Amino acid sequence: MPPNVELEAWRVSGISRTYPSYRRKFPISDESWLEGKHNDDEAEGLWRIKDKLYDLTDFAQRHPGGAFWIERTKGTDITEPFESHHIEEHAARMLSKFEVRSASKPRNYKFTFKENGFYMVLKKRVREKLRSLDNRSTRKTDLLHSGILLSVFLLSWTATVLDSMVLRAFAGLALCWLATSSHNYFHQRDNWRMYSFNLIMMNFNCWRISHALSHHVYTNSLHDLEMSLFEPFLCWLPSPHYASKRQRVISLLISPVIYTVLSLVQISQRLVYSVVKRNVMYWHDLLGLILPVFLYLSTNVELGSAIVNWAIIVGMASFLFGFIGLTAAHHDPRIYHDGDAPRTDRDWGLFQLDTIIDRGDIKWSDLLVLTHFGEHALHHMFPTLDHGILKHLYPELRQTLREFKSELREINHWGHIKGQNQQLLRTKPNPIPPGSKKFK
Repeated sequence: MPPNVELEAWRVSGISRTYPSYRRKFPISDESWLEGKHNDDEAEGLWRIKDKLYDLTDFAQRHPGGAFWIERTKGTDITEPFESHHIEEHAARMLSKFEVRSASKPRNYKFTFKENGFYMVLKKRVREKLRSLDNRSTRKTDLLHSGILLSVFLLSWTATVLDSMVLRAFAGLALCWLATSSHNYFHQRDNWRMYSFNLIMMNFNCWRISHALSHHVYTNSLHDLEMSLFEPFLCWLPSPHYASKRQRVISLLISPVIYTVLSLVQISQRLVYSVVKRNVMYWHDLLGLILPVFLYLSTNVELGSAIVNWAIIVGMASFLFGFIGLTAAHHDPRIYHDGDAPRTDRDWGLFQLDTIIDRGDIKWSDLLVLTHFGEHALHHMFPTLDHGILKHLYPELRQTLREFKSELREINHWGHIKGQNQQLLRTKPNPIPPGSKKFK
């Protein structure tokens, strides 16, 4: 560990004024991340949006998206989630009813949402486009998700009855696809489909924190919980202070193990936290046990055999989920990570483009887009929109990209796999800000 003077030199985030408090404590979790935001966000126990404070206490139960989003963000700055989760202007017009006062200190985060900036211009065009779209694309997404859900039970049952490892692998793939397609739904207002995410033994409410509120907002930064949760085993930050060259080489070797135990570690961590500190378990955590109970009751195998089959299927699903998720869009030496030189324009939408290289090889298939985190740039900027709708927004995105002289980068999955491994090994920050040169 370097001396304190050196420590502060590299403990600097390109997107905020302060180093995130949650990173100074161990272990790092959803709960510690929220506690850190309470310390860092200057929200004074209320809800902060830009430079004003609001009291949304009485509105939580009436929130169209569900009370969870409001209740769990009390005492934090919700500027970016508010802007990206509310495309229509109705929510912004309602805010004045809940205003308490102006914040006493400036925002911790450096992102901007100027009316003539990239994101707000794109958001206005998307808003207008949505009014002309029907819901056929959404219905297709629902049909795909229902088919995947059914296939999980059919393949798991068949694999157990026939004692086939090949069929267990297909069942694991189906369960992985169920989790990735369910991700489409836990970004949205409360709905029954989001609960299917829990069959992989993780919990959608926890992912609403680590993924929707952290990763989607502060992508590839020190504030991104989906970066810090993997440290020191996997480290994508381009600095030798966070992980040595030797540690990074080891990361490449152990990454398959990390993927495989991902769901087990998450549920175990929450169980331990619930025992030693306070309960963070939900009633719907029990939904993860539906599959082994189904296998035991619907087949002639013994309970132990049913559990073993289920454990193998979940392990395979966890591996595929981690592999697909961590090679989906965000980790490549050409992508911005905290420590690299940031662009001068701190527009939040441009920041999302800087932290993403989209997958261009799956756009032809709605199924692959849904199950492989496709249309990633548009999904990050408009997370509440169904994945089936995103493909219709490219004319608006391309028009805005041209006007702001920016670009949407795309490569295939092999390129992402290669880039993710290269990023794990990278220790030198990129001195050239994003947008300074074209992607090649």
